[in-house]
Amino acid sequence: MAETLASPKMAEMDLINNLEKISSGIPSRILKLEGYIIKKNQKEQLEIIIFKGFSSSTTHPIEIDSEKKIIDFCYVLTNFKLYKAPLTKTKENFIRENQSSVFFLDKKNWI
Repeated sequence: MAETLASPKMAEMDLINNLEKISSGIPSRILKLEGYIIKKNQKEQLEIIIFKGFSSSTTHPIEIDSEKKIIDFCYVLTNFKLYKAPLTKTKENFIRENQSSVFFLDKKNWI
């Protein structure tokens, strides 16, 4: 499984902010980012939901100031899942998943 490390190169690309921009134009989609945070040489699960242009983490506090980095830790994103909004208890909302962050940077893959 490919991992996307939030390295200086990735910070320049500002992956999460770019995904938020795409999300704001497609309000009927929810993108779930899965991975982990590296803290004191330990891995902690990380989950971020992007919906209508905004990010929210279900596992860690995140920064809402657009001038700051969303997550203040070194993190790795391993999987991206796209859903139809609103979420329901059935699996009918699931659209697709991919391990590559570049895949969802293409707006066509949100449809």
